[in-house]
Amino acid sequence: MPEDLEPLLRAQNFDGCIAVQAAQNERETNFLLELAAQYDFIKGVVGWLDMSSPDFHKELEIHSDNRYFKGLRHVVYDEQGEFFLDPVFQKGIAQLQEFQLTFDLLTFDYQLPGAIQLAQKFPDQAFVLDHMGKPVISEMPSQEWEQNIKELASCSNVYCKLSGLITQTDDFEWEKKDFYPFLEIVFEAFGEERLMYGSDWPVCLAAGSYQDTVEVVKDYMDISYIEAKGIFGRNAAKFYGV
Repeated sequence: MPEDLEPLLRAQNFDGCIAVQAAQNERETNFLLELAAQYDFIKGVVGWLDMSSPDFHKELEIHSDNRYFKGLRHVVYDEQGEFFLDPVFQKGIAQLQEFQLTFDLLTFDYQLPGAIQLAQKFPDQAFVLDHMGKPVISEMPSQEWEQNIKELASCSNVYCKLSGLITQTDDFEWEKKDFYPFLEIVFEAFGEERLMYGSDWPVCLAAGSYQDTVEVVKDYMDISYIEAKGIFGRNAAKFYGV
C-alpha cells in the first residue's frame, strides 16, 4: 500500500512514482486511480482496460478525463500465440494515440519479435519495454535477446525500463555484476535518453530490497542517481507526461 512505499521512495530521494497494473481487471485500475488522487507522490497510473471490448473507445474517453491515467499494460506472457499481432489487440492499440496514452510492453524474451513488429506498425505510439524483456539473468545474454533488443531500440518510439532484474535469477541469488552484461547492451541500444529506472516493487522483495534495485543500476553507471536524473526520473516523467 502507499504507506509502505512512501518511506522507501523518500529514502532514495525520489519525488514520486508511477503505479503500474498487476491485475487484468478494471477494478484494480480504478483502485490505483483513487490512490493517486489521495497520495501526491503517485504521479500517474498505468492501468488495464479490455482492449477487445466493443466499448473500449468509450472506456478510453471516460478514463482519460482522469489526469492520473497515463497508459495501459497487458500481461502478454499470460497469453497464447503471437498476442501482439492479434488484429483485435492491434485495433485497441490504434486508439491509444488519440488520447495520448502510453503502452507498457510486458513480455518474455521470446516474445520480443512480436513487440518489434508492433512498434514498427505503430511508429507514433509511445511504447516502453518492461523489465528489459525479461532475459534470464543467471546466464550470459543470448545472441537472440541482444539482437531483438537492438532491433526494438531502433524504433524511436520505444523506451526501456531497467526493472525486474533481481527476480530474473535462479533461486533469487545474484551479485550486482551479474546484471552488467545485460545493462551494457540496453544502454548501448537505447541510450540514456530512452531508459528509465523501475523498482518492480513489491515483486522485487522476493529477491531483494527496494534499495537493492536502485543500487544495481546506480553502481553499474558508477554515478549517483542525483547525477543521473534522466534515468532516475526525468525520462519517465517525459514518457508518461507528468
